[in-house]
Amino acid sequence: MRKLLIVVLAALQAACGKPTPFESVESLVANPERLKELRAQCKADRTRIGDAQCNAVAEATRRRFFDSGGPKHTPPPTPATSAPAARD
Repeated sequence: MRKLLIVVLAALQAACGKPTPFESVESLVANPERLKELRAQCKADRTRIGDAQCNAVAEATRRRFFDSGGPKHTPPPTPATSAPAARD
């Protein structure tokens, strides 16, 4: 019985190991070099990095692309023109 208890405690100790460090979406948005590095790592080996971290990387990439301070790819507004000039 005592050996079983030791084995169970050892298994629990191994299962409760330190969690891998997790970088937040906000920190990745603020640090584009780290975001680029993690994107490459997620592409190469998602299981090693972890789904949660790779999902945060994807969200940070989305935020950097779409929430970049307003539309930058639209042409400037053209001034309103009045009615076309009459032909002679």
